Amino acid sequence: TARVLARWAAVRTTALGVAGNLPVLALLVAVPWLRGRGVTAGALLGAFTYLVQSLLPALHTLMTALGAAGARLLVVLDRILGPGPVREAAPASAARAPAPGGPPAPGARPAPAVELRSVTLSYGVRAEPVLDSLDLCVARGEHLAVVGPSGIGKSTLTRLVAGTLAPSGGEVRVSGRAVTGRAAAELAALRTLVPQEAYVFTGTVGDNLAYLRPDADRADLDAAVRELGLRPLVERLGGLDGPVRPAELTHAERQLVALARAYLSPAPLLLLDEATCHLDPAAEAHAEEALARRPGTLVVVAHRLSSAVRADRVLVLDGVAAVCGTHEEVLERSPLYRDLTGHWHGEPLRRP
Repeated sequence: TARVLARWAAVRTTALGVAGNLPVLALLVAVPWLRGRGVTAGALLGAFTYLVQSLLPALHTLMTALGAAGARLLVVLDRILGPGPVREAAPASAARAPAPGGPPAPGARPAPAVELRSVTLSYGVRAEPVLDSLDLCVARGEHLAVVGPSGIGKSTLTRLVAGTLAPSGGEVRVSGRAVTGRAAAELAALRTLVPQEAYVFTGTVGDNLAYLRPDADRADLDAAVRELGLRPLVERLGGLDGPVRPAELTHAERQLVALARAYLSPAPLLLLDEATCHLDPAAEAHAEEALARRPGTLVVVAHRLSSAVRADRVLVLDGVAAVCGTHEEVLERSPLYRDLTGHWHGEPLRRP
């Protein structure tokens, strides 16, 4: 099923690319014919503007929703009709942690940024688990990319680590502290979660950027703007004191604001749940590299496979057994990862 989902994602991407450009190409080809029948240049320009600014974004949203719904349907059918998951021993890089609640060994290193100890999550008593006995250890300062087909459990994993979803079994720890049952203020001090749909509110640019760090000064805000490549947007809005009207920002601009806000967050752990999906590849790379330079730990649910290549390690979820390692290690060990990288790049992508 994981390979079917990977191929489904590839077909969805190809269909979106072809269908999204066909109306524009058709209009360009038809220009001489339309001009010969009295259509003015202004009318043609208006039609082209409508296609680019209104129809294509709507088509993109529709295709994305249909593709995600289809992927989730495949996952649900597999969990209903398919055999139970086959467990695989956790890799050395995700070794089982000591028993919960046990005291640290003398001279032990600082607690990892993230630990999952035999974590299982099921949406119902009889349902097949979305995650099954998952062990994971993410070191402080590490950059981890999470990869897998749509609907396989990547967002579920980020919600578990963020403490907004409780596991059915096992334990999730952040900075050595269990997250289940903690107050929102305690969780906010441990991690910052940036979802796919970025939250931007009416106020000034500075208010939006400093939302998670109210004591940030002008120099801090300027640094975030510079690091995330937000300068053109900030200048267009009138500077840090300029007004923000969320409805007037594109999806990509809202995501950049949310990422700059996360950059300023004092929390030691950043979780990006496809938080760069509306950015173009160059802007996505620039943002992820800036966030990786930020002191702390970065966990990214990858929207593009290039995110995995930039990470220190990659976690591949395929609905059966998780595989974790460097990009090169996972290429050798995970057929699904080889399929995914092949669909995106024609041949498995390797580090330069």
